[in-house]
Amino acid sequence: MKKAVLILIAAMAALMLVFSAFNVFVLTKTDKYILSAPELDKAKYDCILVLGAGIKDAETPSDMLRDRLTTAIGLYKLGYSKTLLLSGDRSGDHYDEVAVMKKVCLENGIPEEAIICDGKGYSTYESMDNTRNAGEYKRIIIVTQEYHLSRAVYIAREMGFDAHGICADVRSYRGQLVRDVRECFARMKDVVKVM
Repeated sequence: MKKAVLILIAAMAALMLVFSAFNVFVLTKTDKYILSAPELDKAKYDCILVLGAGIKDAETPSDMLRDRLTTAIGLYKLGYSKTLLLSGDRSGDHYDEVAVMKKVCLENGIPEEAIICDGKGYSTYESMDNTRNAGEYKRIIIVTQEYHLSRAVYIAREMGFDAHGICADVRSYRGQLVRDVRECFARMKDVVKVM
């Protein structure tokens, strides 16, 4: 019985070590690519990629999504790119993140011809894969919250993008601890996925 407990403890310790190693790897590998706006090269990005983050209803983005959009719109207006690529979940008539994202952009003065929509961005990985398959974007700015930024930039760079990340945190978000824990597992999953 004692031996079984020791084996279980050793296995759990090894698992935690692997889990931590994956997370440290992603965070350290992407750190130099997460910048503030003044560190970016103006007008040298093919697009500003905004990742979906949920909607409250058919008209209203979640707080996180609104902050991502506000950040991206600011970058667009400062001339960092001529294209906003909105990637989110358009899974039916009653749930269309991309339509809400586009509406916010239009309301904030972004011309329709500058907006590209990807309604099949069901996950961070799929958003990056869809962007890669579009074929015309090589140098991109990714806009999302800090907890999510390292993984998004890691996936993008592993897929061959010259990607930089911009943090869209402008407030505290309810439920952040749960997102932080989930993100640790997601980093490990996506490192394996892009190998």
